Amino acid sequence: MRVVFAGTPQVALPSLDALVASRHEVVAVVTRPDAPAGRGRTLAPAPVRARAQEHGIPVLTPRSPREPDFLEALRELRPDCCPVVAYGALLPQVALDVPVHGWVNLHFSLLPAWRGAAPVQRAILAGDDLTGASTFLIEAGLDTGPVYGVMTERIRPTDTSGELLDRLAHAGSGLLVATLDGIADGTLVPEPQAAEGISHAPKLEADDGRVVWAHPAVAVDRLVRACTPAPGAWTSFRGERLRLGPVTLVDPPPEALGPGELLVTKSAVYAGTATLPVRLGLVRPHGKREMPAADWARGVRIGPGECVGADR
Repeated sequence: MRVVFAGTPQVALPSLDALVASRHEVVAVVTRPDAPAGRGRTLAPAPVRARAQEHGIPVLTPRSPREPDFLEALRELRPDCCPVVAYGALLPQVALDVPVHGWVNLHFSLLPAWRGAAPVQRAILAGDDLTGASTFLIEAGLDTGPVYGVMTERIRPTDTSGELLDRLAHAGSGLLVATLDGIADGTLVPEPQAAEGISHAPKLEADDGRVVWAHPAVAVDRLVRACTPAPGAWTSFRGERLRLGPVTLVDPPPEALGPGELLVTKSAVYAGTATLPVRLGLVRPHGKREMPAADWARGVRIGPGECVGADR
């Protein structure tokens, strides 16, 4: 089939590479316009745009998929199908109607669970044991279209959202190609999503990454892993923000600690929660580099009974 691939971030690259290596012809790529990046906030191409250029594939970067020029260009490409992975913009019906077989999205959850922008983060935050990826036909509703295929993936006890998403992106690329193969052969028909088990996965914002030390240790662990690498978990210390990497659940604890109370040993830093303390991993103080928590603690000279967070 002639396909136009739509995607923007790093997570979409395995699917683009798999499609290029498949029997299908990638005639163009649609991605978001260049955006400011890095400390200098200079314009940089999206990862998908850069990879498409490496493959010699024409790239379309509309500010909105509603733009008449984009819609005309899409019609001229005559795509049979438009596979999508994390494109980042809502597609209007006039665009959805262009390809013969519609737009097929690779979504990183077992639909109808975790419809929305942050399915992997929300699955970790909820303590799910199992997740996966689904391919479905895009329609007007948010991730509500009929499903072509699914794959499953276990969530490991130490998975961050970045690690889990990377595994799903690579495994899901095979599912996306297999879905397009089935559509091309006429052997695959999408099935409506179940009416039960629906959950939603809104984007996690920076404030969502704030650790509440009065919550149980398991909840603190899940929050930090779900927010790693983005939007980032954090707490406050001496009035400034302290970025947190994944923590370690400690059993038995070195000693009883109140929520947010710190204990510093020669090689570790512990913080109290509503249940057991957790051992801090990498931390990043405001304006400084990331470092092991023990190195940070030696530098700031934590006093007895000192706490992180304002929610003790």
